[in-house]
This record gives sequence, structure tokens and C-alpha cells, in this order.
Amino acid sequence: MPKKESGTFAALKKIIARLRGPAGCPWDKKQTHASLKPYLIEECYEVLQALDEGTPQKICEELGDLLLQIMLHAQIAAEAGQFNIDDVVGGISSKLIHRHPHVFGGQKVRDAGEVEVNWEALKQEEREEGESLLAGVPEQMPALAYSQSIQRRVARVGFDWEKVEEIIDKLAEEVAEIKQAPDQQERVKEFGDLLFTLANVARRLDIDPEMALRSANQRFYRRFAYMEKVCRERSINFGSLSLDEQNVLWEEAKRACP
Repeated sequence: MPKKESGTFAALKKIIARLRGPAGCPWDKKQTHASLKPYLIEECYEVLQALDEGTPQKICEELGDLLLQIMLHAQIAAEAGQFNIDDVVGGISSKLIHRHPHVFGGQKVRDAGEVEVNWEALKQEEREEGESLLAGVPEQMPALAYSQSIQRRVARVGFDWEKVEEIIDKLAEEVAEIKQAPDQQERVKEFGDLLFTLANVARRLDIDPEMALRSANQRFYRRFAYMEKVCRERSINFGSLSLDEQNVLWEEAKRACP
């Protein structure tokens, strides 16, 4: 296939179909929706990492890998006579037009906040009768992201704290309840409430808790690696240091790795 032609969406469709075809790749041919799930999740996280790094070439590459997963799932469905990638594209296009009447119709909106309210109202119209507002949020999401998502949905219909300070005050209450928990089962429950409240604070402060925690993990990694490096350079056994000595070294690492 000429290089110029291989850069089109139509060409990608043909490549995927050929990989899954009779003379295609043995690995690609044996894949199913279920077997591809781990790869889909992995590619999503690799896109997130590329976005964190901010390198356009890397972002482009990882988005391509994610698109591959989407194309494979669509091809598997097409072979089963269920739907194809054109149906996927057509479905999301129709949905976007329907949910943006202020762009594709005559509706007027004041700001992004009103867009969110209207968006939720339109989504409610699409739900089956009696279906919960929260039913569409996938439970397989990381727990913190799931918390933010369901809290965001109920906030759009007015179920929310008036001030973020009230939620922050709630944190102290949740910490106290952990301290007072009589057994492990209750401690687990109260700790979950604390994390749920933290996710709510993050939502109100426009913070992505998953991204914030990833960033904290990375800082910890860099600082601990610095401590190990210093110990090697100074011929010190880190494990033999007292807690106070380790904390002194930790403060040094924080200054060196902000």
C-alpha cells in the first residue's frame, strides 16, 4: 500500500480487516472483545502518560495505539454482523449534534455551566424510563474517578454542597470517624467515606484526583530514588539509619526534587 494512501481512515479500515482476514495475522485473528480488554485499558493509561509528558509526537503515537483497539473491536463486531466502525462514527456524530443544540440548532446558552445543565437534561431524555441518573457511569472506572463522575452527575441536578469549605469541614468529621471506628470493617467503611469526600473536594477545586495522585506518586519516587543515590554516594546503608536520620534525608530530597 502506497505511503500516501496508508495515512487515510479508509486505509486503516482495510488494514484491520486484512489483519483479521483468512490470510491475516494469527494473533489478530484469535482476539475477542474479552481478550482485548486488558490492552484497551493499558492503551488508555499510556495516552494519559503521554498527555502528562506533553510531547506531541508521543501523544500522537499513543492515540494511534488507542485507535487501533477501537478499530479491532469494531472489526470483531462487523464480522459478527452486529455493527461496524461506520456505525460507531455515525452514532457518536448523531449524539454530538443532538447534545449541542446551541451549536447545531437555535438554542442559546449563557456559559459552559448552562451547557452542562442542558447536556444532562438531554442525556436524561435518552435514558430508559426508571433508569438511574448514575446508571451510565461504568463501575470498572478507577474508584476515585468513579466517585468524581457520579458526584458530578448529581451536582448537575442540584444535589451538591453550596460551598467547598463545607466539604473540607466534612473531611475533619470523616477523619474523626475513622479514629472512633470500633473494628476493621467499620474502619474500611469510614476510610471509603473519607476518600469519597476527598474526591468531592477535588471536583469542586477542579482537580483530577487520579492525576494529582499520579503526580504525588512520581514525586515520591523521585525523592526516594534521590535518597538511595545519596546513600550510595556516601556509603550509607539506608536501612541502618534511624527514623530521624531518614527524615533529615527526606527533607534534603524534597529540596532537591520539588
